Amino acid sequence: MLTVRKSNERGHADHGWLDSHHTFSFANYHDPKHMGYRSLRVINEDRVAEGRGFGAHAHRDMEILSYVLKGKLAHKDSMGHVEVLGPNEIQKMSAGTGVVHSEFNGSETEPVHFLQIWIEPKSRGTTPSYEQLKFEAEEKLDRFKLLASPTQTAGAATINQDTKVSVAELTPGKQITYPLGDKRHAWLHVIHGEVTVNGKALETGDAVAVDDEQALEVSAQGKTNSEILLFDLA
Repeated sequence: MLTVRKSNERGHADHGWLDSHHTFSFANYHDPKHMGYRSLRVINEDRVAEGRGFGAHAHRDMEILSYVLKGKLAHKDSMGHVEVLGPNEIQKMSAGTGVVHSEFNGSETEPVHFLQIWIEPKSRGTTPSYEQLKFEAEEKLDRFKLLASPTQTAGAATINQDTKVSVAELTPGKQITYPLGDKRHAWLHVIHGEVTVNGKALETGDAVAVDDEQALEVSAQGKTNSEILLFDLA
């Protein structure tokens, strides 16, 4: 069963310096029908103006992933990390018992466009941790590139939940398959482009919840590359 979540149905907040679309309820956007999916709690698509950002704020008991689509994201946290994140990198912060961090546009001349993802942890009260991993663009071209996993895997961040997060960029006409299997669920988010997922047509910003399917057949449509983010969930 596939349940489509259209891009224009998402929550939207425009603060001038921040333009944000919320897949699930967040901040002033509240929809009891869209509080999350399985352990996936937040997908925010944020565009932050040059030189602006989120000041120091606290998190606890949440797995937080950031994936930059364009520009640079500057990060600083109470664990001592001072980093800059760009495209084709995954950043993971396991908040655990508590962490304070800030996120700012790392450029004074261009906006930053990124996805922030929250996944509820399997266990609470863990020691906070941080990972930032860079990969080559070719690793996601016409195939799934693993970004995060519950088990230690080379080239992927480790998260405290039975969830795998993968990205793929498809060239026009390309089809790839993701085996899902029994008792697994999926959420697929279209970062940009046009695709079909098991026959369902999706475009930029759309998403689909997947239940009771053995596999996902993802086909690129249109004349330009399409990029997708896939969550394989318990």
